[in-house]
Amino acid sequence: MTGRGRECGGVRVAVRAVRAVRVRAGERLAASDPGLLRLTAGLRTMSSIALTLAVLALLREDVPHLVAGSIAAMVATFAIRENERVPQAVTLALGLPVALAAVSLSALLNSHRVAGDLFFVALIFSAVYGRRFGDRGTALGLIGFQVYFLSLFVGTTVQGLPGLYLTLVVAFGCAAVVRFALVPELPAKILDRLRAAFRARLAQLISAQLALLDAEPEDLPKVLDEVRRRTAALHETAMMIQARLDEGTSDESMARLVQRRIADAEITAERLGLLLLTARSAERADTITLHLPGAPVPSGRPLPVRDEATATLHRDLAALRLLVLRPVAQDTGTALSHMRNRLLGYREEDNLPPAPAAVQDVFRGIGEAARAVLGLRTALDGPQDESDDTPATARSREELDAEDASIGGSEEAARAEEEEPTGLQRPTTRAAVQVAVGSALAIVGGEFLSTQRWYWAVLTCWIVFINTASTGEILVKGSRRLVGTVLGVVAGIGLAGLVGHHTWTAFALVLLCIFAMFYTAPLTHTLMSFFVTAMLGLLYTLLHTYSASVLLLRIEETALGVVCGIVAAAVVLPIHTHRRTNELLATTLTRLADVTEGAVGQLSGGHAVDLLDRARELDQALADLRASTQPLVHPITPLRARRDTARYIVAMLETCAYHARSLAATAELLPHHPSISADPRLRGAGRRIVHNIETLATHLTDEETTAAVETGPSIASMLHPGTLRAPRYGRVTDRVLRHLQRLDEAVAGLARPLHVPVEAPRA
Repeated sequence: MTGRGRECGGVRVAVRAVRAVRVRAGERLAASDPGLLRLTAGLRTMSSIALTLAVLALLREDVPHLVAGSIAAMVATFAIRENERVPQAVTLALGLPVALAAVSLSALLNSHRVAGDLFFVALIFSAVYGRRFGDRGTALGLIGFQVYFLSLFVGTTVQGLPGLYLTLVVAFGCAAVVRFALVPELPAKILDRLRAAFRARLAQLISAQLALLDAEPEDLPKVLDEVRRRTAALHETAMMIQARLDEGTSDESMARLVQRRIADAEITAERLGLLLLTARSAERADTITLHLPGAPVPSGRPLPVRDEATATLHRDLAALRLLVLRPVAQDTGTALSHMRNRLLGYREEDNLPPAPAAVQDVFRGIGEAARAVLGLRTALDGPQDESDDTPATARSREELDAEDASIGGSEEAARAEEEEPTGLQRPTTRAAVQVAVGSALAIVGGEFLSTQRWYWAVLTCWIVFINTASTGEILVKGSRRLVGTVLGVVAGIGLAGLVGHHTWTAFALVLLCIFAMFYTAPLTHTLMSFFVTAMLGLLYTLLHTYSASVLLLRIEETALGVVCGIVAAAVVLPIHTHRRTNELLATTLTRLADVTEGAVGQLSGGHAVDLLDRARELDQALADLRASTQPLVHPITPLRARRDTARYIVAMLETCAYHARSLAATAELLPHHPSISADPRLRGAGRRIVHNIETLATHLTDEETTAAVETGPSIASMLHPGTLRAPRYGRVTDRVLRHLQRLDEAVAGLARPLHVPVEAPRA
């Protein structure tokens, strides 16, 4: 019996170990691919192609039709962009006649070179112009262009149209089966996976903060970089959740509840990192340190390892991480509830352990983070057992319940709609003209290189314009595509030599390349281009048109397409990177002023507005600005001073956004929070900040303005903050003042790089 018991005990230990490894692997996968969106996109596309190949093989179609079916299934899968099933089905149904029309016109115009080229340019213009009609217009334009390209690739003739019609019908039908039955895209399920990803990334951020606590001075820059990456990743996931709340939740109240709890968790986690950095530094850490790569590392040393308070910090940070990861369904004992009660107890001054003031602030931050996690667990997992609650935990639940009751009670005042540009100033029209001109140049130049493969230059010119808005962005994307193509040619030559004439082996490798292409596409255009080119080497092998010279021609055509795209973007209705970034910078500042004015007004006793939605609009504007500055901060840019300035401005704006989000989250707690009440004095304190933000935005849009940024006494000195031993209301007031003070300093700090005059303080 003893031996058998030991054997059973060993089996249980092994099972638990395997389960733990599986859980950790799942957490890492959820964190690396939020919502499993990349994995799902790769699997859906690969499955669509595999099913199409299986059906066509049963119909005994030849290799050219198998290749055409593969490309058509891929296009019918990735072109659909709507989040809900009914709009997806409508777009897919409309896409089939568009595809049939495109392949018919290609076959009819195949023998009329000039007419065919003119129609191709017109089709490209229409496809890009169609983006102004939303996701459906974008999808139908993409299907029309790609299927026309497909017909050129396989050499469609009028006699071969009936067989190709059947291939397209099969491909679209298989894409529908995979999308709606085999690999469905359910908004609620995607949102659930995004929530799991948020939890996993929040836990990773806490792990990085734990490493920050222990880091030696020489390791601090590396650890800080990791904290920055984890903070940015958490923010990215929060924005992804925000974008899918309407489709993935049952009603508006639930969407707002999840939105608020996600925002609270994000803000408290970032604040906890600042408090940890301050605790191990000689002075209070600046928020920009967590947003600016290469920022000066605060001087200091690791906290003493054997100190009792430091040991408690280690224990409680690890407990907070476990509280984040463990869903309510897995909470079968009382250990987790005891940890939760201990962490929430730090919200009470009497429960703080003896330690220096900065370290006690970290414990307070852990208490606030635990409260945010409690709200997050309740919102995501439903009601929890309250039998083990301590008075501190019960008080936190009461606060959360009061906040939940206020959801949906505020009305957003009508906001003025921004004036839409018209004519050639409309981005879709401008891009359509540019890509049409670039494609015309690519057709002419491509036919000089090859009368058979000229369309590769046109495809490259088309692709470099997708999701780009300035000449600099096109230059960066084009260079990445060229590098990926060169590397893909090398891989394609190797794969073609290995495969030989083994048809189904080649198709299997094509499927793997397509999966890798879609899995890596959101990460880097270079890797996507690499897998596309490697796949083409295999397709040419299947069509018996492969040779090393064909793949080398692919490099030449790609380079030509990049050059034509850059020339068109630089000459035809150009939008230079400087102009684009200035426009987005002005938009970001306007959004920042909206959030700040609304938050300060509400904290001062003004009417309630939808602050979290305004904060997310600010986040989206900042994300657009960050993307537009990629050409300026690229490692190979020769303008080093301009690169450093762009990084500094973006980091300062991220700092401003953090403090504005924090103010908005605090203001949202009014008027139902027992420890927060309005303070009319804040209105005057925030007036200067809003004025300065508006002044910065005005200088970006009006070169003639003479307005200056105002300076004066610190905002903190304008009121009388409480002390560390003050009641909870005093601490909240102090926190609001600190956010206002840091926001005021950050806004004033933007004046120098933006060349805005600063007005001397008034007497």
